[in-house]
Amino acid sequence: QVHLVESGGGLVQAGDSLRLSCAASGRTLSSYVMGWIRQAPGKEREFVAAVDWSFGGTYYAESVKGRFAISRDIAKNTVYLQMNNLKPEDTAVYYCAARPGGLWGGVKYDYWGQGTQVTVSS
Repeated sequence: QVHLVESGGGLVQAGDSLRLSCAASGRTLSSYVMGWIRQAPGKEREFVAAVDWSFGGTYYAESVKGRFAISRDIAKNTVYLQMNNLKPEDTAVYYCAARPGGLWGGVKYDYWGQGTQVTVSS
């Protein structure tokens, strides 16, 4: 079992930056992939970024590549999503999630946090 708690969301203006955090607890995360998935009102969940917990490899959606950066701090059992040059279309609830397996996109994860709201005004 993996328990995930997100923090760091808020209301910002277009062009601003924001950093989301996801604190993980429970089982060891080795061989796990940690991801950030977002859901805007009236839309389906969308993959944003993922990181391989053990090796640190990363994978991004095209829509955020070059603007967002995912990272993990093994000592703190925490995953981060640094979001720069935010756009109104980035407005969504952002979820942290975990699953075993390889590094790829998609939204099929085994464990989910409660989500944190990010709102970007124009």
